[in-house]
Amino acid sequence: MKANHILATVLALTALTAVHAQDMKMPMKPATGASAATMPLVEGEVRKIDVQKNLIVLRHGDIPNLAMPAMTMGFEVADKKILDGLKVGDKVKFQAEAIKGKAMVTELKLAH
Repeated sequence: MKANHILATVLALTALTAVHAQDMKMPMKPATGASAATMPLVEGEVRKIDVQKNLIVLRHGDIPNLAMPAMTMGFEVADKKILDGLKVGDKVKFQAEAIKGKAMVTELKLAH
């Protein structure tokens, strides 16, 4: 009987872990009918810049065209020039697209 209880607990924890892992996946696909040209720019804040790795970490709002909720995460940039003149703490507006399975910033400008 005790073995059945342990087995039931392990199976329940395994099921919960699998459900949680599915929730954490980022769909990285455009919303229906969305195109980067028609999507509004997303507000964000620069948290880190790594010019050598072509990366920027942004705290951002929802990114509708990627079906991505608000969070802080790192993005590659489509063009290294996007990082020119930026500093940590800058408020920005940007567009990100799924390119070769990665979320990539394709447009970025300082917010006014």
